[in-house]
This record gives sequence, structure tokens and C-alpha cells, in this order.
Amino acid sequence: MVITSLENEKVKELVKLQQKKYRDQTGTYLVEGEHLVEEADKAGCILEVIALEGESVSSLYPVLSVNDAVMRKISSLETAPKIMALCKKNISSEIVGGKILLLDSIQDPGNLGTMIRSSLAFGVTSIVLSNCVDLYNPKVLRGTQGMIFHIPIVLMDSKEAIAFMKKQKIPVYGTSVVNGVEASHLSREEKEKYCLIMGNEGSGLSKEVFDLCDKNLYIPMNQQVESLNVGVACSILLYEFWR
Repeated sequence: MVITSLENEKVKELVKLQQKKYRDQTGTYLVEGEHLVEEADKAGCILEVIALEGESVSSLYPVLSVNDAVMRKISSLETAPKIMALCKKNISSEIVGGKILLLDSIQDPGNLGTMIRSSLAFGVTSIVLSNCVDLYNPKVLRGTQGMIFHIPIVLMDSKEAIAFMKKQKIPVYGTSVVNGVEASHLSREEKEKYCLIMGNEGSGLSKEVFDLCDKNLYIPMNQQVESLNVGVACSILLYEFWR
């Protein structure tokens, strides 16, 4: 059976998932496109597959077949995909390992997606989000390129997370040109365990969080450039810890 009505109750429920409050209420979200569906499948997060009529779908999950108009209604993309999946949220309950990225008040979904992707590329063992844009925002999901499914992500207040790091004797690094250490000068020992904190795009780290850092890092650059995009800066710093 192919669903063709935009007034179908199931369609209406799926459309609501474009909004954070409904993702929070249901504990579910949508991923769009073949690549993200494949990565969600590997992680065992899929509840149901939504496929364009006529598409051959080999799936262990229930499949909802819809026409083009319905797929466009459900999708958040300008060009609707041929396949989507309804997934269950999978937030980790504990911080794992000793290479931690703590993101404080990141509000741009593209930046968050980039930093999650870079975290997996450069050996981060857990990501902690404090007061950030919704992890399941469609732009965040696309920005991760599916890497969101392969790294533990914890929601926790920054101060609580830093207290945990101190208890575990994990050094906490902020970023600052003033009294900062050039990131490329980190010793092998300093790279073994760390918590790197990246702050808000406009205001950076709050003074309260900044004062809790054990050390600050900076990236030397052309003086004509005042600062880097937070996602880019984060990726460079994580690379320095990894190499």
C-alpha cells in the first residue's frame, strides 16, 4: 500500500518531527538519504523505513511506502530523498574514555555536525553537549555524515562535566591567545588524556567555565585573520591532540 494523502495521520506525525519539541516528546527523529539511513542501520537505531514508491528496499524494518508529494512533505530538504528512516534517540548516559570534547552553547547546527564528524576522525572517545543546538536537528545530522551514530554523546551541564574531569584527573583545556600554549607544542603525555572545551560562536566560553580550565591553547595564524570558525578551530585542535 502506498500512502498518497498529505492528511494521513501517520504523515502528519512524521511531519511534526521537523520540530524539536515533537522529537523530544516522542524520543524519535528522522534521517534522510541513503547514506544516513545506512549508518543508522549499522547502529541499530531504525524503527521504520520510509521509501518512495517504486524503490526497492531491502530492510529488516517495517517499510512505509509513500508517493513523491508525501515524501516532499515529510522531508526537510529542498530536494526530497528517495529513502528516509524513523529512528530512536540514543543518548549516552556516561562519559567514556579519556579523550573528551566538551561543547558549551554551540548554536549553529552546521558547526555541531562538523565537530562531531571531526571527533570521530581524530580519536575523541566521548562528546559532552551543554546548552547546545538540538543534536537531532536535520542540519546537525547531515553535517555529521552519519558519524553521530558511532561516538558516545552525553548531555550534561558544563560545570558538572568539568567536575567529573577533575575527579578523573583529566586535564581541561580552553582556548585563549593570552597566556595560551601553542597547540602544536603539546607533549605526547599531554595528549594521552584531555578534555577540550569549545564555546559559543559569538561569545566563546563564559568566564565561569573559562576560569575552570587547567590550561589554554591557541592556534597561530596570519595576523590579518582575527579568528577562525569554531568548527574549523575545533578540528585543528583535535588533530593536534591526535597526531
